[in-house]
Amino acid sequence: MKKRILSVLALALSLPLFAGGTQETNAPAAKAGTGDVTKDPHVTLVYAEVNPLDTIVGKTASYFKEQVESLSGGSITIDIQASGVLGSENDVLDSMVGGGTTIDMSRISAFALTSYGAKKSKLLSIPFTFSSRKHFWAFANSELAPEFLNEPQELGLPLRGIFYGEEGFRHFFTVKKISGINDLKGMKLRVSNDPVMNGMVKGLGASPTVVSFGELYSALQTGVVDGAEQPIANYKSNAFPEVAPCMILDGHTLGAIQVVICDNAWKKLTAAQQQVLLDAGKKAQAYNAEISESAENKVLDELKASGVTIVEVSDKTPWEKACASVIQENTKDQAALYQKIKDLK
Repeated sequence: MKKRILSVLALALSLPLFAGGTQETNAPAAKAGTGDVTKDPHVTLVYAEVNPLDTIVGKTASYFKEQVESLSGGSITIDIQASGVLGSENDVLDSMVGGGTTIDMSRISAFALTSYGAKKSKLLSIPFTFSSRKHFWAFANSELAPEFLNEPQELGLPLRGIFYGEEGFRHFFTVKKISGINDLKGMKLRVSNDPVMNGMVKGLGASPTVVSFGELYSALQTGVVDGAEQPIANYKSNAFPEVAPCMILDGHTLGAIQVVICDNAWKKLTAAQQQVLLDAGKKAQAYNAEISESAENKVLDELKASGVTIVEVSDKTPWEKACASVIQENTKDQAALYQKIKDLK
């Protein structure tokens, strides 16, 4: 029985908010007034990432680190703790929101803030909201995006958003081979403790089963669950094909992500250092947009070559109909704002 292998090799990453290409890494140090950021007190920021560094989000983290350290002239160090060593996204957020001091920054799924009262962020995880990557990036680079990034501050949460990214569309994968939507009926599908995900799985006729991400591999292996859903790159990097070698490309949700920093860490920075984080975030966002699709396509080819069953979905209409009630229920109180997102495509 194979053991789950998690890669922890650091890779270089970067991305700007409105840019569309890899940016130079030897940019001049930022300055605030007459103060040179390179001479500011040194700060180390611990950055939590649940996935390995060879995933799209892992590479984005590494590029962000590279940019921050370059732009700050070494006055800021980003210490990436990947592969979930600091806990699940919920564990990390609980620590950050609760005033913990061991984690300063984290990459989170947009929907992760829903359980903390973030209603706007929930809209980004509604099934079939984004019709394409182009549609998502139209949102991420729009005037709407800052409103969503700033939601934690509006709610009084001790967090602030730095930048957006994505890790590809999310798809279901299963232990047994399936050929279409009807085969999911009766299956136990892993979900996080999220009402949108629970509603979607129920709409598909399956049974939502809450399992922590760190326990998912063994849950698939032992039959606790029959399947789950992840973006393609994360599916491979977390070794899930070993125990669930069938993936159906339904693309129910785009894996929108954001990087957040806690207020305690933000306040440790000088104004010049804070600007460095924002500038590096813009670079990291653009980098993520640049690499995501090509990186995902490469992984998909590797999965096919390794014998994983990949099921194409030519008509998503039945999937959207199955999710209609959960879409309506979770957008009715923000119908106008949700429509603005939909109209950006």
